[in-house]
Amino acid sequence: MREAIFKYIKETYKIEPDHPFPRFPGYSVWRHEDNRRWFALIMDVPREKLGLDGTERTDIVNVKLGDSMLADILTGQPGYFRGYHIARSSWISILLDGTVPFEEICRWIDESYGTTASKQKKQKIRPPKEWLVPANPKYYDIVHAFDDAGEIDWKQGIGIRRGDTVWIYVGAPVSAVLYKCRVTETDIPYDYSDRNLTITAVMKLRLQKRYEPNRFTLEKLKGEYGIYGVRGPRGVPHSLSEALKG
Repeated sequence: MREAIFKYIKETYKIEPDHPFPRFPGYSVWRHEDNRRWFALIMDVPREKLGLDGTERTDIVNVKLGDSMLADILTGQPGYFRGYHIARSSWISILLDGTVPFEEICRWIDESYGTTASKQKKQKIRPPKEWLVPANPKYYDIVHAFDDAGEIDWKQGIGIRRGDTVWIYVGAPVSAVLYKCRVTETDIPYDYSDRNLTITAVMKLRLQKRYEPNRFTLEKLKGEYGIYGVRGPRGVPHSLSEALKG
């Protein structure tokens, strides 16, 4: 399984291991290229050091999880241990003898890669998010914005990335969610300023769905989903997300 993990990391992340321990040339470490943090370490250790029967050596991979409670849960399952020779509670060691399926090990390598990534890289590799974004019809005719176009430019929202979903909430007098869009491009330089608005970057929104103005009104958002106003880009509660997708 050691060779399979070497291949998986190389194909997935295009990263080769290094070997920083002269006394243990068989230990392999994978690091992020930017911050040089480890996200995986393969080593062979005596089984007895893991509390297992036998004196022969066995391969393990050390990975870091973002949730210490998850680490507690996993280390109660066969094949999982507290990080060997790594004091921090969120590091775990996983047996590479087949006790834990290969696909499951890859999942935790991916988790470790994301957990140890730099802030900039985390933004790039994070999964798509869902946003509720306000539009003021007094300043822009959003009601008719998609009449003749399937994609429009929109003011860049902080944290919004390509692949995210944006639902556009149109303010008074409409006061309702009208559109579901997919973000296709972000951080496009733009220069606009007036007494009401300043724009330095825009993103492209591709229309995916329209809603009738009486379907997801502000009153409905208040009464059923606890949203009392949309003053800037915000996350979408799970219950509202499911309703909007229905």
